[in-house]
Amino acid sequence: MLRNRWGRWHQAGAKALLVFSASLIGVAGLYTGTAQAKGPFTQASTETVAAAQLPPQGRSMLTLIYQGGPFRHDKDGVVFGNRERLLPASVRTYYREYTVRTPGERSRGARRIVCGGLQPAAPEACFYTDDHYASFRKIVH
Repeated sequence: MLRNRWGRWHQAGAKALLVFSASLIGVAGLYTGTAQAKGPFTQASTETVAAAQLPPQGRSMLTLIYQGGPFRHDKDGVVFGNRERLLPASVRTYYREYTVRTPGERSRGARRIVCGGLQPAAPEACFYTDDHYASFRKIVH
């Protein structure tokens, strides 16, 4: 219990102090690196998809990626930040994203191929998502 500004003992203040203390402990845990990140990549968490199983538009985009373009959308080939950390950790400019066209969709849609590598036209690994980065499957040849 704590005293409020009028000198009365106040139990709500004690609860607030407890919540505040717990939040400080949480912040300290983040600072020391003991907190776990949301959805970190693990090899077991990545399913695979054969390139032949991609939709036709995905196979076409994969061919364009290895040819170095030309790409239809301005955002094709831009750096993908991997903020969700669903892909293996790497340097910021390692991943690039490409639009996989969805028939009947007027916007870019939700389907993407994200490739990682130091040379965009020679990616080391590519991943497919059909749910706008909520999940990825590694493309195998």
